[in-house]
Amino acid sequence: MDVSVVVPTLNARNQLAGCLDALAEHVPDAEVVVVNGPSTDGTTGMIQERDDVSVLVEVADRTINAARNAGINHTSRDAIALVNQSLSVTETWKAAVESGLDDSDVVTGPTHTQLVAGIETEQKESRTISGRDVTYLNGGNVAFRREPLDELDGFDEYLDIGGMRDLSHRLAALDFSVQWDDEMCARREVGADGGETPADWGWKYRSLAYRLVKNYGFRPTVVRRLLGHAGSDAFTELRDVVKGDGRPSRWLGTGRDVTTNMLRGIKDGLVARRLDKTIRRNPRGRSYRTDRSVTVYDWR
Repeated sequence: MDVSVVVPTLNARNQLAGCLDALAEHVPDAEVVVVNGPSTDGTTGMIQERDDVSVLVEVADRTINAARNAGINHTSRDAIALVNQSLSVTETWKAAVESGLDDSDVVTGPTHTQLVAGIETEQKESRTISGRDVTYLNGGNVAFRREPLDELDGFDEYLDIGGMRDLSHRLAALDFSVQWDDEMCARREVGADGGETPADWGWKYRSLAYRLVKNYGFRPTVVRRLLGHAGSDAFTELRDVVKGDGRPSRWLGTGRDVTTNMLRGIKDGLVARRLDKTIRRNPRGRSYRTDRSVTVYDWR
């Protein structure tokens, strides 16, 4: 099976080089599409010096979902994989993609993160929401047949975060099959991506509220999920304050930010649901705009 691999990147030249090296080693016949931008660390020059990248797409929009959509638009094969810039595919990755897409519409697998004390590996995550069985995709390690990406119009560019979770819900709505394969693994080295980043509580709850309301409507089960997530996080943060690891003013400020963004996500989710009344629920998908690409280098 011929595979196109889309790698979005932003100011991560060294990590990207490792990702591309692994693809060249383990998937030498892949059509590699790198979506850059806008980087300021010499990424463009590094890619132009390589002979294993098929297409370089320069974009002005820094959001991950716009980069994903731009990359998908420049692929030519029937199987499309998305790989994070900080990951290196392993020797079993290609065979797992091929066998997975023989049986399913989408296949995804774990990330092995190398830590000082050992290896941390993700596990399959699934939920049943309003009677819909959802298998969540690993955002940095997933492969699709072209049909579901076309049918769902790619990723929702409203979302700064949570775009892959949103797509997981929409795949389930159209009954596309999703397979988790432990052999489709990618490796992240210690220190890649600079370690953990502070949680953006505002965007987390804006994204959560938006995608739940957009996909399921404003119903009691959605409200319970939102309040359950918020209550759990609030308790965890309050416990840190009690232990002296956090400030009460910060806890109160975070609470206001969560509430404000949750309400905004609910409102925007209702608007999106009205704008796209089809089951794909994607008013800002691949067909939403045509100006993502600033420059395209096509070496095919």
